[in-house]
Amino acid sequence: MDYRDLNRASPKDNFPLLHIDVLVDNTAQYAFCSFMDGFSGYNQIMMLIEDREKMMFITLWGTFCYKVMSFVLKNAGVTYQRAMVTLFHDMMYKEIEVYVDDMIAKSKTPEPHIEDLQKLFVRLHKYKLRLNPAKCTFVVKTGKLLGFVVNENGIEVDPDKVRAIKEMLVPKTESKVRRFLGQVNFIARFISQLMATCSPIFKLLWKTQKMEWDIECQEAFDNIKRYFENPPVLVPVAPGQPLILYLTVLEESMGCMLGQQDATGKKEQAIYYLSKKFTDCERWYSALERTCCALVWAAKRLRPYMIAHTTWLVAKNDPVKYIFEKPALTGRIARWQMALSEYDILYVSRKAIKGSALAEQLAYHPPGRLVTTRPRILRQAHHAKLGFDCTNNMAEYEACTMGLLMTLEYQVKRFKVFGDSALVIYQLRGEWEMRDAKLIPYHDHVREIVTAFDMVTFHHIPREENQMEDALTTLSVMVHE
Repeated sequence: MDYRDLNRASPKDNFPLLHIDVLVDNTAQYAFCSFMDGFSGYNQIMMLIEDREKMMFITLWGTFCYKVMSFVLKNAGVTYQRAMVTLFHDMMYKEIEVYVDDMIAKSKTPEPHIEDLQKLFVRLHKYKLRLNPAKCTFVVKTGKLLGFVVNENGIEVDPDKVRAIKEMLVPKTESKVRRFLGQVNFIARFISQLMATCSPIFKLLWKTQKMEWDIECQEAFDNIKRYFENPPVLVPVAPGQPLILYLTVLEESMGCMLGQQDATGKKEQAIYYLSKKFTDCERWYSALERTCCALVWAAKRLRPYMIAHTTWLVAKNDPVKYIFEKPALTGRIARWQMALSEYDILYVSRKAIKGSALAEQLAYHPPGRLVTTRPRILRQAHHAKLGFDCTNNMAEYEACTMGLLMTLEYQVKRFKVFGDSALVIYQLRGEWEMRDAKLIPYHDHVREIVTAFDMVTFHHIPREENQMEDALTTLSVMVHE
C-alpha cells in the first residue's frame, strides 16, 4: 500500500527515540543478558476506530482497513517507543533496556536475572504483548544489539559487518563507493582517524572529482580492511572517574578518542572514536582555531558522556584557555565559548597521563610515528601500529628504532635525531641514567643500531617548537647524507 499522501498530511510526532550509543553502553559489561524481539512489532498497537478508515485499501474481495498500526506509517516507530516507555518506565535503565521492539534484560549475577525476566513477562502478559521466540535468546553472556556485540568485556563490532567489509570487492562506481562508505560509517565508532584514512575515497564523491580509483584509494581501502583484522573493544563509561579526550587536528580533518583509565589506573580503555573533515572555511582557520572548532564539535557529539564527567583534554594546543581567556571575542569564538561553558574540561599535557595512553588512539597515527627529511628533498612521513600495550616512553623508543632501521636502507652514514621527549633523548646521549627496567632493552637495542652509522647525534627540542607534526608525533628524525 502507498501511504505517502497520508504520511505527508500527518504531523510529525517528536517523541524522542533513545540514543543508540547510550543504550548499547548501558547494556555492556553485564555478565548475563537476555535479548528479546517483539512479535510483528508495530502490529501489536491498535489503531483508533476513527483513524482506521484513513488506511483503507481495495482488493478483489472488497475494501478493507487496518485495525492495527502498519509498519509504513510515518510515526509508527516513535508511537511504539512511547508505548514501551509508558509500560516499562520503572524498569528501564535498571533491569531492562528498550529500543522500539527490542528489549534487553541484564544483570551481574544469574539469580536477579531470573527475577527480572519474571517481572518482565508478567508485564508483557498483562498488556497482551507477544515476543518472537525465533529472535529471542535468554541468559547468555554475549549477544547482538542494534549492530553491535555486547558482553562482559565491553562493546565489539558485529563480525558480520566486519566480514561484509573484508569480502567487498574494489568499489569502482559511485553507488558502490557510497555503499562501502555507508558500511564503514555505521561502525565509525570503532575506527580511529576514519576521515584521514578514507580521505582519498571520500574525494571520489566530490562533484569536481573524476571517478577514478587510484593507488591512494586502494591503499585507503586496504588500510580499512587491515584495521579490522584486530578491531578494538570499547567499554562504557565508569561513573566517578574523569574522561580523557585525545584530540588530533590535521590540516583537513580532525580525530579524537574518548577514553578512561581502568580501575588500576595503569591502562586506558577506549570508549569512542570520532573523526571529522573540516569544511572549506574551517581549513582557513589557524591551527589553534581549528583545535577549538574540533573540540566544540567533539563535545557536541560526545555530550551524553562529557556532560556528567570531568574531561581531561590532551592536545597540542590549549583551546580552553584560548576561548575563555581571550579578551576580545569574535562571533565564532563567542559561540564556541557558549557551547563549551556547560562542560567541565581541563587541559593537561600528555605526559601528565599515566599508562599506555596512546596505543589505542593511534591505530593509524600511533606514538611510533616519525618524520624523515633530507636537505633539499621532500619530507617523508612514516607510521606503524604498535600491537601491544606500552607506555609513552616505550613508544618513543619504538619510533626512534623504526627511524634508525629505515634510514639504514638509504645507506645514510651521518644522522641527526631530533625529539621532544627529554627522557629518551638524554638517556640515549648518556646524560641521564636508566631507572626503568622496561626501557633498558630498548636503550641497548638503539645503541646497537647506532654502531652501523659513522655518526649519530641526538638533539632535544621543546614540544612547542616541534613543528614537524602535531602533538601526537613524538620523534622527528632529520637525515643528513
